[in-house]
Amino acid sequence: MLLALLALPFLISSDFYMDVLILILIWAAAAGAWNIAGGFGGLFSLGHAAYFGVGAYTSTLLFINFGLSPWLGMLVGAILSALLGLIIGVLTLRLRGPFFVMASIGFLEVLRIAAINWASLTKGSGGLSVPFEPSLLNMSFYSKGPFFYIALFVALLPYLFALYMKRSKLGYQMVAVREDEAAAEAAGVNAVRVKLTVTVASTFLIALAGTVYAQYVGFIDPLEVFSLHLSIEFALMAIVGGMALASGPVVGAALITLLSVVMSGLLGGQGAGLYLVVNGLLLLLVILFIPQGIVPWLSEKFGGRASSESTKGGEGARA
Repeated sequence: MLLALLALPFLISSDFYMDVLILILIWAAAAGAWNIAGGFGGLFSLGHAAYFGVGAYTSTLLFINFGLSPWLGMLVGAILSALLGLIIGVLTLRLRGPFFVMASIGFLEVLRIAAINWASLTKGSGGLSVPFEPSLLNMSFYSKGPFFYIALFVALLPYLFALYMKRSKLGYQMVAVREDEAAAEAAGVNAVRVKLTVTVASTFLIALAGTVYAQYVGFIDPLEVFSLHLSIEFALMAIVGGMALASGPVVGAALITLLSVVMSGLLGGQGAGLYLVVNGLLLLLVILFIPQGIVPWLSEKFGGRASSESTKGGEGARA
């Protein structure tokens, strides 16, 4: 499977199809990172665009102001994002249900407003253009092929971490905390430490996706990368594909990205608002008819290798 993915840039000559594939991988990386906290950890955050935006802005600002390579800026942004995730986690992880969700949205709104008003640094709502200086060191290229491999690498990281979670002591502890925190603590599990660990991992990985997005698109602004809509999209992709599964966010990202492309092609700019309605309807249909997500549903219908993953991950996500 991996070899087939690596060969795709040599098989696809259309820039349009390559663009769709790269965006799918970037969104799969972001949704996969959200899934680590929201799916495995049961920490249903709607503020993860904050960490995505931190990754995008940190690498871009370091590149523009200090000439620092986006490769290093990506790492700095991920570390900064993880530190913010740790701090916010310490303050909010004892909250439950809607209170945690609202706290995550509040943090996102604080960063969005700060980015808009700190115009001397971020250029405010006008946004930032990433300098186009093609080279490997600058993570900037004339063709889309290199970006495909970068996006694939970033998408593989949360996928592999999710596989690790399903087989590791940390993963079992997280499931125990998610299902019954009081019982887990009574059994000797440090619930706060476990939740902080998955939060830091999730925020670190999603910041990497933010940097790749900024470098690929070439422009970022607070209304986009710090938007609640983007946070909802990350959660939607994981939910539709199947939470607490390594492959769920990938399938969800592919489906929703392709849906966006089709809607844009059919309706043009007039389809932007309708696209949000279709996303909402898709989520409603999944919750009503296949609440476990598409991957477990397909596994139940057709069997196969994904069945055990679906059973282990999907049951915990539904609890």
